[in-house]
Amino acid sequence: MSVYSVARIRLAEQQAQARGLALMPRAGAAAADFIAARWPAGAAVLALVGPGNNGGDALVAATRLQAAGYRVSVVMPGDPDRFPADAARAYAAWRARGGAERAGLAPGPRPDVIIDGLFGIGLNRPLGADWQALVDEVNSWELPVLALDVPSGVDADSGRALGRPLRARWTLSFIGRARGLEAPGPGRDAAGELHLDTLGVAVEP
Repeated sequence: MSVYSVARIRLAEQQAQARGLALMPRAGAAAADFIAARWPAGAAVLALVGPGNNGGDALVAATRLQAAGYRVSVVMPGDPDRFPADAARAYAAWRARGGAERAGLAPGPRPDVIIDGLFGIGLNRPLGADWQALVDEVNSWELPVLALDVPSGVDADSGRALGRPLRARWTLSFIGRARGLEAPGPGRDAAGELHLDTLGVAVEP
């Protein structure tokens, strides 16, 4: 399987969007389908939503899963007013279905599965203290995590750790697999089982 730099994946995204393809709904649907293939309706799902389009993908998945009868909760530490346009639309759809969110993890029953939509392939600096604390707590739960694109806290190009990465059981890459998930190292170690959904987008050599 071919692997790509972040720049190449971003270019493929831009080309697809220029052709009118709506990628976030496809990515969110792929993530929701991944969960639904492994847990029945009624299972508890926690979506971790970051400040960018990775968070938007997680919100689309959360909305679809809630509509399908899953018990979905959303942790979203950031300000939704600062979302990019596609993620803002995903957030509006989540709220329109009666969805709510909280800023941090809450005591009480743990979920069955977690969606990591904090940071995708664009992270290029160490996790801030608050984000790192969130990741550390989720890691301490030792629950199944589906990471979208790459586990949060991983440099998608190099595979190096940008702090202490979130440890995923599965990583679902979109369009193409980032090269940082292939080479031995922290990124590969954190990613778990690797999966890919091209979203119907071909990455040119």
